[in-house]
Amino acid sequence: MEKQIRQTYFEGERPLFGAEHLSIQDTIFGEGESPLKESRDISLEGSIFQWKYPLWYSKNIAVKDGTWAEMARAGVWYTDDMTVERALIEAPKNFRRCRRLTLKEVALPNALETLWHCTDVTLDHVMAKGDYFAMDCENMKIQDFQLAGNYSFDGAKNVEIHNAKLLSKDAFWNSENVTVYDSVISGEYLGWNSKNLTLINCTIESLQGMCYIENLVMKNCKLVNTTLAFEYSTVDVEIQGGIDSVINPTSGVLRADSIGTLIMEKERVNPADTEIICKEIKETRDHAPK
Repeated sequence: MEKQIRQTYFEGERPLFGAEHLSIQDTIFGEGESPLKESRDISLEGSIFQWKYPLWYSKNIAVKDGTWAEMARAGVWYTDDMTVERALIEAPKNFRRCRRLTLKEVALPNALETLWHCTDVTLDHVMAKGDYFAMDCENMKIQDFQLAGNYSFDGAKNVEIHNAKLLSKDAFWNSENVTVYDSVISGEYLGWNSKNLTLINCTIESLQGMCYIENLVMKNCKLVNTTLAFEYSTVDVEIQGGIDSVINPTSGVLRADSIGTLIMEKERVNPADTEIICKEIKETRDHAPK
């Protein structure tokens, strides 16, 4: 049977350490570390975390209309089976090594180094701002997502994203099995060193984007202000409109309405290994610009 806690103020170290089967409403966790460490089967509604490490090593946690203040940093680590709905999380470095995590209608305005090494993650209507978001996560399903922050999804695996806006330099580096639908991505060096990156119905702006990729697939995409693309990548690419410049794809097929500058350096790649299907190539070079 659930015990109820309402309109309470806690402070000091570990006030509810190891708590189980609690319904907590309109409660503030003030200064004092680890208030709910090692807790189980906890529901929180309308409550505020104001200090560090509130939920570590916990299981079966449901949070609604919650708030993490800036000093509630490193808030949720090593916690399984957690759902957070309608929350404002100002604290950085949240959600590390969690399993089966769902965030719905959540704002993360200070998401520096947030969501690391987590598995089975669902993000629905989430906004985040901060560098190094979602490093080394696996099995992610994301929709209606907005991110302003560089180096996102580094090393992530098995990720599906719908309807996102990403302002992110070096996004998806070292990732594997990532598919992005109906999204806008703006950032330099997109996708380097990744494997099986698929972009469908996306608009992309990138300097030296989509390079060093094994199995890059792009369908019905637009490349705006994108230069020196596809270097040392294996490609199956369909671009609506033009590409400013392309350099040294390794192999595959590249389709576009036009290419401003095509650079193929014979000492670095075999041009015959890449089929270029294009109505207009304005300039062809055999050396990269210095």
